[in-house]
Amino acid sequence: MSVTVGNAGPRETPKSPRAGSNDRAPRPWVHRSIVFMIASFPLRLAEFVLIVTAMVIGIATTMIWIGIPLLVLTTSMVRGLADLERSWVRSMLGVDIPPAVRLPHRRGLMATWQARLADRTTWHDLAYLMIAMPLGIVEFIAGLVSLAVPPFGIWVAPRIGALHGELALQMLGPSLNARLAARTHQLAVSRARGVDAVEAERRKIERDLHDGAQQRLVGVAMSLGLAKLKLESVPEELRELIDEAHSEAKLAVSELRDLARGIYPAVLQDRGLDAALSAQTARLPIKVDIEVKTDPRPPSVVETTTYFIVCESLTNIVKYAGATRATVKIWRTHDTVVVEITDDGCGGAVIRPGGGLAGLTDRAATIDGVLTVVSPPGGPTVVRADLPCRW
Repeated sequence: MSVTVGNAGPRETPKSPRAGSNDRAPRPWVHRSIVFMIASFPLRLAEFVLIVTAMVIGIATTMIWIGIPLLVLTTSMVRGLADLERSWVRSMLGVDIPPAVRLPHRRGLMATWQARLADRTTWHDLAYLMIAMPLGIVEFIAGLVSLAVPPFGIWVAPRIGALHGELALQMLGPSLNARLAARTHQLAVSRARGVDAVEAERRKIERDLHDGAQQRLVGVAMSLGLAKLKLESVPEELRELIDEAHSEAKLAVSELRDLARGIYPAVLQDRGLDAALSAQTARLPIKVDIEVKTDPRPPSVVETTTYFIVCESLTNIVKYAGATRATVKIWRTHDTVVVEITDDGCGGAVIRPGGGLAGLTDRAATIDGVLTVVSPPGGPTVVRADLPCRW
């Protein structure tokens, strides 16, 4: 917040508040604070008189059933006045108080009354409206003094306005748990966008490699192969160079194809997990049984995470487990994809910092998934990942 100096004295320039960006109330500016403190008094007086009168009459007439409709009307009045206060504080003090979240209820007079009495928001609204009356008297006097004594208005009025804004935010705003839940949701949505962006960039790199450098290397390898067939009378040294270049070109094509497949296999996007994993496991030296039941097809980021968890797990099995057989089962519940990789190896696998299983755990965690490992000495080893599908 900046302070500019003009002929009328210091004047504060407020920042535009953003909902959910900060739990602290922004500091209001001088003139609006003074108007708020003075103009709020008649509003608070009317609110106090209406609520207290309605409550006293309603409670006194409850025994003859007239009071129950009146008390229900009182709760409606409390809600309406609290919403009015939210708008008033927002417009004058710049404190963005989110709309109230109230408990749903069934139809009927008694059901409505019971639901409102059980709703904490109702009691927070009532408490604020009752506290606002004595505070309104103090703020009204402070506002009049601020008009009569300008230095008091410049230094004290904004601080009183800021304190009232903080009080209104705490009492009329969402609870701490609700604010934390909203912030958590915001972070989850932000991270989901980041994960989707990384996924899209990875696919773009795979397409560029497949359609660009890989195709050019294939062309070079074919040209060298044709040159070998046509150059029958060249010296042996030149033939050896052509043979070596041809071999290196084919090796580069193979390595580039493996690199592209490691970034994002095209078959995964085109034909799904079953086909992609079958193509991958066909190259392994051990027998792998695959069972995939993921209808409807999960989001692409979940599918990609599943694919790489399985591939990296099978690579670890081949390298370290001494297994002869592995089983991969993938199925989908309503909102989760479950992955289980089992092998008949020596067991004893644990998640160590920096190890391969820790990397799998981190990969699952990027989409809020959980990975567990059960690997007693002597085996079998079971790696299970539970991956949510809310992406």
